[in-house]
Amino acid sequence: MTRLQISAQMLARNTLSENTRKLLIVEDDPGLQKQLKWCFEGFDVATAEDRPTAINELRRHEPAVVLQDLGLPPNPEGVEEGLATLQETLKLAPHTKVIVVTGHGDQENALKAVALGAYDFYQKPVDTDTLQLLVERAFNMSELELENLRLQTAASESPLDGIVAASEGMVQVCRMIEKVAPTNVTTLLLGESGTGKELLARALHRLSPRADKKFVAINCAAIPENLLESELFGHEKGAFTGAVKQTPGKVEVAGGGTLFLDEIGDMPMSLQAKMLRFLQERVIERVGGRQEISVDVRVVCATNQNPLELIGQDLFREDLYYRVSEITIDIPPFRDREEGRLILARTLLSKYVKQQSRAIVGFSADANKAIETYRWPGNVRELENKIKGAVIMADGKQVTAADLGIVAGDDESESLNLREVRQRAESKAIRAALMKNFGNVSRTAEQLGVTRPTLYDLLNKYGLSAEAYSKRSVNGGET
Repeated sequence: MTRLQISAQMLARNTLSENTRKLLIVEDDPGLQKQLKWCFEGFDVATAEDRPTAINELRRHEPAVVLQDLGLPPNPEGVEEGLATLQETLKLAPHTKVIVVTGHGDQENALKAVALGAYDFYQKPVDTDTLQLLVERAFNMSELELENLRLQTAASESPLDGIVAASEGMVQVCRMIEKVAPTNVTTLLLGESGTGKELLARALHRLSPRADKKFVAINCAAIPENLLESELFGHEKGAFTGAVKQTPGKVEVAGGGTLFLDEIGDMPMSLQAKMLRFLQERVIERVGGRQEISVDVRVVCATNQNPLELIGQDLFREDLYYRVSEITIDIPPFRDREEGRLILARTLLSKYVKQQSRAIVGFSADANKAIETYRWPGNVRELENKIKGAVIMADGKQVTAADLGIVAGDDESESLNLREVRQRAESKAIRAALMKNFGNVSRTAEQLGVTRPTLYDLLNKYGLSAEAYSKRSVNGGET
């Protein structure tokens, strides 16, 4: 039986408002079930009359609160089936608040239910006002727990959470992000599709003094040319057909925060001049308007194309390029991240194993080899999609290369410079040992045949961190 995972997102869906609060009523008496459903008509109510139906409804609706009678078929006079239903409910959905309803004077079984994990109990005969109060209190407690979880999650997140910097190239990228973030310079992120440009843009925002303001993203390639100007700069009422009200654009909405212009290389030439003026003067005019509006916003741009080639083809303004690339950060493709591939793959595997509630313990040997040598044309996005699908489809305890749908490629080394080859081999051996030993310095030094001080010198030489390879780090990143 698949374990039902109650995540913060599920709890959020159940506690947005009273009208969307989900309540499951488990009661075998049709008359009382109808009365209770009418009593809680302001809630999203599901009903069940026995344990199998209750479990099905629990899986289907994921209610935050369950109101359950202890006397259920096939023995309505006893409590064994009711207690079993309670235990199975809490095993599948431990965050659910279960209020058990017992017979008059049956305090012993009510206390037994509470000891098993029930949130509260109520003794018949039913008084709807009292029962409504108990249910309302249970929903309020669920909402408080959700908010507490949200705050704890927010407090535990680091600005670079989600970024696995296990390869030399990504270590350098993260160092640049940390240096650039506190400034207001316009930053250009260059990298192939699927390399994590937006994730890095969000890291720039979270590390900046603007972290408490909005991060607004717009994909310049995804919006038709005739609508992009309005999306960016807004429009006045009557500016064009369908402009029924004054609407601020993304630039204004991001005021005080960060504006992320993804795929800026696809911005039409007709709009590039207006974008250049905005970047120079920090003022905009809405479509159909004449008033200049000052905007304080940090701009981060990204593209998967070569800007210099676009300039040579007269598809991108040279002056705009120099304006958006005050700092340029090149993001290496996934195929160039060497041992970082397996670390990220393990991270994503752990994420989706938990998400899909699968009993998968890792990758098989052929899967490891395939991940290391496959060319990954779709970069991190392709890796994530492959692993997500493999977790769902895998039949065994390990994900195989066949589950991933990839085969090992040729692992070639093209450089003939002896010093470069030697340094690359040394760095690769260190990273491989760190990966195999999950960042344990003593075991890594022993496997490499060097002392701990020598290993620390080598880590500094190649800009590596043993912490990045630890089990804790491997379970926390996404790009």
